[in-house]
Formats: sequence, structure tokens, C-alpha cells
Amino acid sequence: MPPTTSLWHQTFDVPSRPKLTTDLTTDVCVIGAGIAGLSVAWALARAGKRVVVLEMDQIGSGESGRTTAHLANELDDRYLALEKARGEEDARYALESHSAAINRIEETIRAIGIDCDYDRLDGYLFCAPGDDVKLLDDELAAARRAGFADASRVERAPIRAFDTGPALRFPNQGRFHVLKYLVGVAEGIERAGGTIHGNTKVESIEGGTPAKVKTADGRTVTATDVVVCTNAPISDMVVTHAKQAPYRTIVVALRVPKGGVTDALYWDTGDPYHYVRLQPLDDASDALIVGGEDFKTAHEDDAGERFERLERWARERWPIAGDRLTQWTGQVFEPNDYLAYIGPNPDGSPHVWLATGDSGMGMTHGTIAGILLEALITGKEHPWAKLYDPKRITLHPRELAEVAKENADVAVQLTDYVTPGETDVASIPRGEGRVVRRGLHKIAAYRDDEGKLHERSAVCTHLRCIVGSNTAEKSWDCPCHGSRFDAYGKVMGGPAIEDLGEAPK
Repeated sequence: MPPTTSLWHQTFDVPSRPKLTTDLTTDVCVIGAGIAGLSVAWALARAGKRVVVLEMDQIGSGESGRTTAHLANELDDRYLALEKARGEEDARYALESHSAAINRIEETIRAIGIDCDYDRLDGYLFCAPGDDVKLLDDELAAARRAGFADASRVERAPIRAFDTGPALRFPNQGRFHVLKYLVGVAEGIERAGGTIHGNTKVESIEGGTPAKVKTADGRTVTATDVVVCTNAPISDMVVTHAKQAPYRTIVVALRVPKGGVTDALYWDTGDPYHYVRLQPLDDASDALIVGGEDFKTAHEDDAGERFERLERWARERWPIAGDRLTQWTGQVFEPNDYLAYIGPNPDGSPHVWLATGDSGMGMTHGTIAGILLEALITGKEHPWAKLYDPKRITLHPRELAEVAKENADVAVQLTDYVTPGETDVASIPRGEGRVVRRGLHKIAAYRDDEGKLHERSAVCTHLRCIVGSNTAEKSWDCPCHGSRFDAYGKVMGGPAIEDLGEAPK
């Protein structure tokens, strides 16, 4: 299978930012140039703070560049589930904050002047085959209790060739081209006096007064505050990871004729659920972006089959769809109680903050981070602080059971040290990788397209689980906490900071 490429990277080239080459002193150092990092940096730069952003690769190169860019205040885990876990007040604050995030994005687009295909539109939730329509009725009631006064029940979602049956309509949702937006926000940060450095890998974070960030090249950024926005936090290696779990989500983009599909957001009640939207392409066509088929990271290596199933599901509902333009996967971190972790680092490190746990709502959760952390860092109280507090512990039985289940799964993954594994590297095809056993060791072996074999230790450098092969994206993924490494063992995404080690001889 060829490497996957997001539609955003296929249709827009991100201008690169220079590597950090000197030591710096600043007010705030933000780590990560995705939606959360740039939202935080933009909010603080506008508040008069000197801001430095450090990014391991380039703007939007991480999970923000792999989103489907739904801007929604209808939660993907649904208000009914959140209300049961956290209560009606928290559900109201969740609606308030996600609505404010969409408004903040719109305000930012206007303030900076970003051309990013932004639009407001309706969202529709309908039943998956076999699901009881009572699910919709219960969700509508919960959404209205949360304050979603204009949510309503309609006879069907506006899909012309497929009768969805009853659906819920949520007005005033949104969508945009995420890379165009992020580059625009970056330009706004720079015009406000901030600096952004790409190809700058962070090696360590030290809280204190001041806090310090050290890069792999030996540079140091000294800051009053450090904000970690790396999708999976690299400032807290255990506590937060025990309360959230990594999942891969599958996406295909299909060409459809302009005007052939009603421009809206679409979701169903399946588990995993499907999520669909349009993205303008040119005068003649749009892209129908279809996501779903989620699975626990590195627990399966069957993305090819999942891409095919997802495309079949889409074509049954939109037979007007033409060729598959591209396909990709993304990483979603699912908190045990549905909402992101945004606030002080849970280990108490002074002046270190984090934003993680997108729960499939990365665009709004990341923007909420900008709103909330700007307030907290500048010494203001905020009504959402408790809702998103990274130190929180939810005592609802369902959430406690979920934590226990996910951590039991981590324990199971650690038994990979003693599982047999393959031993024959000669059978590894070109362009693919396998985890093989060599004596007491597990080896991540990859054969490149020219036939050369590359070997690294298969032990994740975060908490030492054994990585698995991701054939679709030619990567090594950790099944415990979601760290990702490229085919040659170079770290692509945290919580791991270090590359895979040398393969034992």
C-alpha cells in the first residue's frame, strides 16, 4: 500500500519555519505548532506576551494536519454520555466552551484575514443500521438540557440517495481548511512579535522560575511559562497517559461533483461512528471526506481493509462519489471521561502547562486551550478551569472501569517481551516491516524499497512497550500510549522523545 497523505497536505504547501539556532529568553515557550499550540501562542501574543513556538517538524505536520477539520459543538461522545459521567453543569460548560471555540476560530479568521474555506453549516446525527431511534431522542433531550436550544429532530438527514431515517439537526457548526488556517494564525503570531521555529526537537522540559526547555541540538529556551501542546504530552510521562488511550482513525477522500452533495457535517451513532463533510476543491468538484473504522493504536495492522470498508460505506450513501483522491489515518487520544486535559502539568511542575486528550474534537479542544490557558497564565480565574483540569479524577463507575480496562490492556502489551514473534527477516517484503525475535530481544526490522534491511530495537522509548508495525504509513506504533516512529526508528510523535534504540546484535 502506498504511503497515505492527508487532503490538506495534498492541496496546500506549508511554508517552512527556520530551526532554532540560538539560546532564547522569552515570556512563554509553546511546544507544538498544531491547533492547540498556535491557538495558545496567538492568544498570548495578543495579550502582549513574548512568545516562542518550537515544533519538531513544521506547522501542522502532526495530528492537526491529519484531522478531518470538523468544527462542532455536538460532542462526538454525545451529551448524554457526558451528562451521565460528569453531570448537567459540566455538560453545559462543555457546550459553552466548544461553541466559544468555533466563535474564536471565526474571530481569528476575520482578525488576521485568513482565506481558509471557512463556513458555518448544519450538522446531522443519524442512526447506524440496527440502532434504536431512541438514541436520538435521548441525545436531543440531553443536548437541550446542556443549553442547545436550537437542536431539533428532522425526518431525515439531507442525503439524497439514502434514507437515513430520523436525524438530529445541530445548526451553526463549521468547517475549514486546517493547514491554511494554521499558517494564517502563524503569520498573525509573527506579526504580533512571536517567533516560530520548525525542525526543532525538544529533549527536556524543566519547570521552575524560570522554566527551561532544552532542544536535541543543545539550545535552551528560558521562559516564564512553558505550554506543551504535542498531542500526547511529553511533560507528563505517566499520569495523563493512564487516563487516556490512543486510537487510529481511518479517512478517505472521494471526489464528488460540485453541488452533488449537501454541504453539511454528518455523523452516525455507530461504534466506532462515521463522520463526513465536504471540502471545496475547484469549480467543478468537491472532496467528500469520510472518517471512521477507528481501532486501538498498534492493535491491528489492517488499514487497507479498513480503507475499503469505509469507502464502501460512503458509496452506499453517496453513490455520486467518484475516484478516491487520497487516504490517511490520524491519532485520537480518548480521555476516560470524554473531555480534554487543559491546565497545569499534573505533576505540579511550576509554570508548566499542557493541552492533550482531543477525544475526536481536536479543532475545538485545541482552540479551547488557547482561550483557557491565556486566562490561567495571565493570572485570571476561568469557569472552565475545573472542567478541563489535567489533575481531575472522575469517580463515575463507568469511567473508573474504562481506566482499569485501558491500563489492563497496557499490562497485556508488556507481555510482548515473551511472545514468540517472527524470526525470519528474509521473508519481509520490500516497503514493509515486521517485529522479529532475536534471542531475548525484539527487533523492529524494515526492508526499504531498494531491498536494504534496517533494524532498530522494538522497545518504545517512552515506557518500554513493544512497538507494532503500521504497514499503511510505514511506521512503528506503540500499542500502550501511542508513540510513533518512522520506518527507520526516528520518533514522529510522543509521548516518546527519543528515537528507537540500536538493534541488539
